[in-house]
Amino acid sequence: MSANDDTHISDPAVEAILRDHADWAGGLMPALHAMQHHAGYIDRGYIPQLAHTFNLSIAEVHGVISFYKDFRTAPPKGPIVQVCRAEACVARGGKAVEARALELAATEPVEIEEVFCLGLCAQGPAVATGGELFVGVDVAGIETIIGHAVRREPAVAAVGSAVDGAADGVTVYVPRDAAARAAGADEVAAALVAASGVRVVRNGSRGMLWLEPLLEVATAEGRIAYGPVTVADVPDLLAAGFLTGGEHPLRLGLTESLPWMAAQQRVTFARVGVIDPRDADDYVAHGGMAGVRKAMAMAPGDVVTEVTESGLRGRGGAAFPTGIKLRTVLGTQSAQKYIVCNADEGDSGSFADRMLMEGDPFQLIEGMVIAGWAVGANDGFIYIRSEYPDAITAIEAAIAECEARGWLNGAGSAGGVMGSDFVFRLHVRVGAGAYICGEETALMESIEGKRGVVRAKPPLPAIEGLWGKPTVINNVLSLGALPHILADGAASYSALGHGRSRGTQLVQVAGNVARGGIFEAAFGITVRQLVDEFGGGSASGRPVRAVQV
Repeated sequence: MSANDDTHISDPAVEAILRDHADWAGGLMPALHAMQHHAGYIDRGYIPQLAHTFNLSIAEVHGVISFYKDFRTAPPKGPIVQVCRAEACVARGGKAVEARALELAATEPVEIEEVFCLGLCAQGPAVATGGELFVGVDVAGIETIIGHAVRREPAVAAVGSAVDGAADGVTVYVPRDAAARAAGADEVAAALVAASGVRVVRNGSRGMLWLEPLLEVATAEGRIAYGPVTVADVPDLLAAGFLTGGEHPLRLGLTESLPWMAAQQRVTFARVGVIDPRDADDYVAHGGMAGVRKAMAMAPGDVVTEVTESGLRGRGGAAFPTGIKLRTVLGTQSAQKYIVCNADEGDSGSFADRMLMEGDPFQLIEGMVIAGWAVGANDGFIYIRSEYPDAITAIEAAIAECEARGWLNGAGSAGGVMGSDFVFRLHVRVGAGAYICGEETALMESIEGKRGVVRAKPPLPAIEGLWGKPTVINNVLSLGALPHILADGAASYSALGHGRSRGTQLVQVAGNVARGGIFEAAFGITVRQLVDEFGGGSASGRPVRAVQV
């Protein structure tokens, strides 16, 4: 049957997908993702069944599929290689990489797909294929990547689950952040386990992305950093006494004393790089869940007051006072309210949301529970861009763990959050390559299973948001700040900052810069300091003449 034939067809796996998603609110988008994952594309023959399943017209289903770049209605001619074309990667030589990829695609059975940001902006040019990420790709590199993809070979060796083991003895931290994995962290972790049997903990990245993979060994003195480490470096490191903090050319010193780290004021990112992001006990041991416990001992209105007095403003760009949003939704009468996290981080040079979701996912979840309690919402949605598979995996794993511990309500769970009467459920929705869905109303349309078209305002989302109900919608960093504000108090947070900009800001340094990464400091730091002192000037060595903020 032709892929373009709009007639009924049958595939047991697709039929199961339709049944599984039939009762989901806004289930069309998740069903389309599942169908494409199964077959590699969405056969048009299923459009009538999709329309029937989700009570839509055939035209509406056509409209959704055609709106989103990720969805295909014909089989790809070969493996798909995504080449980042965002400004940060272009500034590091991405145009030449893309040009060579397109040349190869003219003669090889491969599809080149342009993508506008993989969240690896400090290490570009970035490329993704078959679930693998690559950074620092040059013309020769793209030739190798495409060659492996065409032959259906992994470009790097498979990594076993032994890296997550808990052998006795020394503990070595190897990041599982996408930026570190793209630089070879998985292979380094596997080599360490194979060579020494040490306990390897897969933490988040410390944010010094030019040093990834950055390894840390736990010693009596503290955690000592080495980097950037390759598989080839492992034997020499072990021979030099790496496991006891021995001297080696890659030894950087105590992590917290490194100039990049020591100059920061980490609040939102306080645990990122410190804890194992898959370990809920590690999260609690480092202060996690203190904010939500304190919040749920307070009246909802008092929680809103605490956030308002902290001075927290939205970190998505508009800087709208977070407390006002919460107060509006709290005061709007409705039997159903929603908390929505905008994790559609599509701007070139932006990767803080990705790093927080991968490095401290429980913090975002805790922040959403606090927001839900504060306004009386029982359901939350995290909308994550499809270009962030590692973040999606991290958040889904954290949600499952929270449901198992009673921190969230899951399917079939009884009672409320942490033994209370308060019920809060959390759902993940994945975008499909539409940049416009970073706009809050377009994002809500997408969650509802529609084209991501911007809504007219008013009404505001706080009055009529998701499915026409009062909705708090903030980005990852805004919601991620709530646990600290509630745990430490509004005065502690508002004591940081400058003027009306209270607290800290996460600055992402990327593009043609020598030392790219994530930097958290109180408002008031200058762009010159960020670029020259912390970024080390341009990667090319030429004078910095322009900065895109």
